[in-house]
Amino acid sequence: MTLGPEHPGRVRGVGAGISPRQYFNLPKPQRMSFDDRLKDSLRVLLQEETKKMEAKAREEALRMEARTKQLVIEGVDYSNMEVSSSLKSLCRYVETTLVPQDKIMNFTIDKEVFGLERNTFVLPEDITQFAGMEEIGATVVAVYMRYLHDHLKEANMCSMVGFIDPATVSANSGTIADRSRLVAGRLQKTDGEQIFMMPYHPGRHWVLLIVRAKRETVYFLDPLPGNRVVDEEGKNIVNSAIKIYNSHIARAGRKAPIWKTLSGT
Repeated sequence: MTLGPEHPGRVRGVGAGISPRQYFNLPKPQRMSFDDRLKDSLRVLLQEETKKMEAKAREEALRMEARTKQLVIEGVDYSNMEVSSSLKSLCRYVETTLVPQDKIMNFTIDKEVFGLERNTFVLPEDITQFAGMEEIGATVVAVYMRYLHDHLKEANMCSMVGFIDPATVSANSGTIADRSRLVAGRLQKTDGEQIFMMPYHPGRHWVLLIVRAKRETVYFLDPLPGNRVVDEEGKNIVNSAIKIYNSHIARAGRKAPIWKTLSGT
C-alpha cells in the first residue's frame, strides 16, 4: 500500500525504466509464425514415430533371432524331415556353423542371370523357413534362379530361357512404371524368342509369369488350387513392359497382350 499500485513492465527498487527482462537477463521472446509452429509440431511427431518404428524393428529382430535359435538349435530333427539329403546337409550347416558363429551365406548373382550383377545374402532363418515349408522371400527365390541358370548354361539353353529378378518386380518394389521399365529392359536384351520366367509376389503368395515378348503372350501359373485370377498390378506391369518392348523393336503390336492361365501347379 505504501509503494502504491503495481505497474507492469518495471522492477521496484532498481531505478526507473528497468524492465524485468533487463534485470533478470531474460531471453527476448521470438515470434513464431504458424508455418514454423506447424513444422516444429511435425518434427516432434516425426521423432516420436521414428522412435516407435525403431523400437518395433528392434523387437522384431529380437523375436526373429529367438525364433531362429529355437528352430535351429532346439526343435529341428533333420533326420525325420521329408526333404532332400542336400537340404538336410544345409540345415545342419546352419545349426553347426552359421548360427554359432553368427554368419550369413553370401552370393554373387552374375550379370547374365538377371541382366545386372548384384550381391546378396541368405540368413539362417531364410533356410530354416524354407526347410519348414514356411513363407520365403525374394532373395531365396533369386538364389535358386541363379542355381537354375547354372544348369541352363551347362545345357546350352540360356538362349531359350531367361529370368527376371523377383526382387525388382514384386509388390512394394517401386511404382508400376518403374517396374515395367525394368522388365522391358530385360526383354530388350534378347532376340525375342527367349521366354522369361518371372516369379511375382502380389502380397499374398508367389505366382509365376512366363513372358514371351515376341509373341506378346504371357502364361500364368498359381500354386494355390482354385486360385486362377491374375493380379491386376502384375498384369499392368507386364503389359506395359511388352508395349515398351514393341516400341523398342519398332513394332505396332496387339492392342493388349494375350494372357493364358495354365491348369495345375
